[in-house]
Amino acid sequence: MARVLFIVSGATYWVLKDGTRHATGYWAEEFAMPYKAITEAGHEVVVATPGGVVPNVDMMSLRPAMAGGEEGALELEAIIRSAEVMRRPLKLSDIRLEDYDAVYLPGGHGPMSDLAYDADAGRLLTAQLASGRPLAIVCHAPAALLATRIHGKSPFKGYRVTGFTNDEEEAVGLAPKAPWLLEDELKDGIGVEYSRGPMWEPYMVEDRNLITGQNPHSAAILADRLLELLK
Repeated sequence: MARVLFIVSGATYWVLKDGTRHATGYWAEEFAMPYKAITEAGHEVVVATPGGVVPNVDMMSLRPAMAGGEEGALELEAIIRSAEVMRRPLKLSDIRLEDYDAVYLPGGHGPMSDLAYDADAGRLLTAQLASGRPLAIVCHAPAALLATRIHGKSPFKGYRVTGFTNDEEEAVGLAPKAPWLLEDELKDGIGVEYSRGPMWEPYMVEDRNLITGQNPHSAAILADRLLELLK
């Protein structure tokens, strides 16, 4: 049995360009589907957040329109309710990476608010990349790569990466209000080789031990790939 560390945002809001607070957190599908796949395969999931705060689900992600209908929304709610580990997360500052076989970061706009600036997140991602063990990051969670920079340079520079696109941010209506856009920051602030697939369709990029997914629907294929690597 493997142990997989889920690094989850603890944010409840994201401050927009005009100073208003946009309610957010982690995206339900991006936590629930990999959690279900990994635990049903017999592996253990451990959750860690900045400061050990209990993570907050973005309520928008539980709306039937966002969750594939009423049945999909109910399934996500049931998985989240059953995930006892989400109610007793560890502190990122206490994590020893040698205790885990893989690391996974779900998105939602939450990581744009906290993980992008969190020194512990930056330290852990840098160490996991160097370890050669799997590091899987989806949707907005690649924002955490921004925290890996030291004197403006990141070990992720030059890696092939995907993440939530400017077009997708535009489609949800937040691009004009966002203080910064993930796609732009990954390219300009980190220097990754960014690529993307069609909007809203599953898309995954794998470069060495780094696996990234573009959007919420990419979480399931990342989980499948993680399970292959954990065999």
